[in-house]
Amino acid sequence: MLRRWLRITPTLTGRLSRLRARLSRPLGPTDDDPSLLWAAVAAVLTTDSEAILLIRRADRPGDPWSGHTALPGGRREPQDVDLLATAVRESLEEIGLDLSSAILGGSLSDVVPRTPVLPPIAVRPFVFLLPTRPKLTLNQEVASAQWVLLDELLRPGAHRTVQFDVAGQNRTVWAYQTEDSVVWGMTERILMDLFQRLAS
Repeated sequence: MLRRWLRITPTLTGRLSRLRARLSRPLGPTDDDPSLLWAAVAAVLTTDSEAILLIRRADRPGDPWSGHTALPGGRREPQDVDLLATAVRESLEEIGLDLSSAILGGSLSDVVPRTPVLPPIAVRPFVFLLPTRPKLTLNQEVASAQWVLLDELLRPGAHRTVQFDVAGQNRTVWAYQTEDSVVWGMTERILMDLFQRLAS
């Protein structure tokens, strides 16, 4: 599956070309640690406007990520041959986005929750590049979706500390502030990894 994506030679901006070069390392194998649940997300960027797709998860009782701003994705299912397949399947199910013809840039570092009340999950982010913003069809798990310019997230002051009530405790966390949302938790850490690679 990976080779099929990497045969495509895209026309990218200088910044996204550098990002793709820094992500072109071999993708790591799925961890077999039985104490972890594995999931994958898709960091989808457009090459025409240098924007990233963010979703807001629907409010659902019992969901620890209910209402959060996130990247499309979810847990690995038995039919997924690997975590890349998980990211592709979840994107199609959640937002109607078929990534089978997208440019696969590579993967970012795996992330795990830092809050002990959350499930023992590990998330592998994959970076996909599209030439334009496709039409999306959201399912019941997703309340909204928006394309956010990378420059908006990289502007001075966009990455700062905010206060949140987490499991009944007031916590100060790092977050990206956009015009419409606050991105924190594992998604903030994924974006920080992405932007560090853009800058290095």
